Amino acid sequence: MVLGTLMGSIALFMLIAGAGLIIAEAFAPGAHFFVAGTGIFAAGLVGVLLPDAIPDPLVLTIMAAVVLVTSVGTLYVYRELDLYGGDSKGKTSDSASLRGKSGRVVERVTTQSGEIKLDEGGFNPYYKARSFDGEIEEGEEVIVIDPGGGNVLTVESMSDVQDEIDRELERDLERDAEETETVS
Repeated sequence: MVLGTLMGSIALFMLIAGAGLIIAEAFAPGAHFFVAGTGIFAAGLVGVLLPDAIPDPLVLTIMAAVVLVTSVGTLYVYRELDLYGGDSKGKTSDSASLRGKSGRVVERVTTQSGEIKLDEGGFNPYYKARSFDGEIEEGEEVIVIDPGGGNVLTVESMSDVQDEIDRELERDLERDAEETETVS
């Protein structure tokens, strides 16, 4: 009878610990706590529901199998549903990978404050931002020119950004204008 009470305590502890891990997933998303929590919770539930007539070693074996099967099943479902973008699309690996990303201003960006939403910014695409020079109004498209460690991004309005092709086209237009002036 003492072992039966001990098994009941272990099962109840696993039930509570599994529920705690599932709740912890809300504070640190990414399937880190949820997979283990689901397995432990299911094993605790099975341990509480199994009749006392079953020998304790068999109960422990069943509970271990439930943890394994439930955890593997939960992980498989997470990957199949792709809840967190399992193929790494839209995720960043470090702050340097934010350089060159584009987005839109959601709160006017000045040299002191502002906020943007990156087009491919990962789980939370909103970032605090500062402009390199001047102000950028809400709704304008921006590009990250300095990730600044990932905490505060330095951005520039896309309307201000010229690439090499734009600069070359501008030079050609200036040359054509000069040639037209000299001919007339």
